Amino acid sequence: MPEEVWAFDLEGTLTTGETWKGVAEWLAASGHGRAYKRFFNAHLPGALLAKAGIIPKRPYQNKWMRDLAGLFAGFPCERLEEMSAWVVQNVLWPGRREDVLTELRTGLEAGARIVLASGTYEPVLRAFAGRLDPRLEILGTPLVCREGTATGKLGGPVNVGREKAARLREYLGRGLERAYGDTYPDRYLLELAAAPTAVYPDARLRRLARERGWRILEGNG
Repeated sequence: MPEEVWAFDLEGTLTTGETWKGVAEWLAASGHGRAYKRFFNAHLPGALLAKAGIIPKRPYQNKWMRDLAGLFAGFPCERLEEMSAWVVQNVLWPGRREDVLTELRTGLEAGARIVLASGTYEPVLRAFAGRLDPRLEILGTPLVCREGTATGKLGGPVNVGREKAARLREYLGRGLERAYGDTYPDRYLLELAAAPTAVYPDARLRRLARERGWRILEGNG
């Protein structure tokens, strides 16, 4: 039989942790707290407007991720790996969802090809995957390094929503047997799968999952 392919979102799906918060904590712990504070103060008004629904939330979240990457400009690329390991160790891994990870491990044991597809930075996604199994593939938001130095730029759009689904389909050259996501923009990922699962879904994704008869996983669900 053909190999099955499963895809998992990261934040909100495999973990309750958030990369941007982990990056902020790492910057503070590594002597870059003032730079982050300036960044935060400059971006807070927009974040509040997005939270209130005055401006679109997702585009502003993408801007936050793009601009946050600028704080890495000039860092040796090895420091990005150091940062990523720290964020996983201290923020993402402690917030892991064991029920969802159990399904991921079940897929691996059954011989499925599994891709972690996320908007988080690829070094962070790679570090999280490394805590699980070397067979996992990743598709995240790339950070650009040149001659061993971080540029502070992204290597493409933030890997969320339609972008995530399009990149995943291009990467695989096919659809999915299973997909797991937690927010409404993950619907594009879930629509690629024969068996989609909404994981601890937000309100809009929950409504959509119920309308379409998709499985909902939360707690013992």
